[in-house]
Amino acid sequence: MVRLADLDDSDRENMLKKVPTLPRFEGRPWVRGPALNKRRVAIVSTAGLHVRGDRPFGAGSASMDYRVIPGGTRAGELVMSHMSVNYDRSGFQEDWNVAFPLDRLTQLAGEGVVGSVASYHYSFMGAVSPVTKYEPKARELAAQLHADKVDAVLLSPV
Repeated sequence: MVRLADLDDSDRENMLKKVPTLPRFEGRPWVRGPALNKRRVAIVSTAGLHVRGDRPFGAGSASMDYRVIPGGTRAGELVMSHMSVNYDRSGFQEDWNVAFPLDRLTQLAGEGVVGSVASYHYSFMGAVSPVTKYEPKARELAAQLHADKVDAVLLSPV
């Protein structure tokens, strides 16, 4: 992930101008839950991933949608259709766990570090502006996670 200090002055200034426009959330989103070794964990990525044969991410309103990735998906079945030309796909091509760490999560479940791995995982395409456009789909996704009895999410922002 790029740090602000690594950006040129104009890009850094552009990013910082967006901060006041980010939504403010009331309430207390963090709650206590069971110990990690009892939690059911799902992955949510912004890498624009989808299973081969599923519809790719595209421009426009479809970009605010997400794709469902079954827990049994293998690396060769996952496709990255993120739209940004500034997006470096080389890490994902070397090891899918860089953007979608399902192998690592499954390993942690096998070692008893986490309770279990969710039946389904999800990917959005990042870089959609404004970020508030994600809210309806995020609420929809929260309901799906709840239905799968997920009580922890591994966010993989790319």
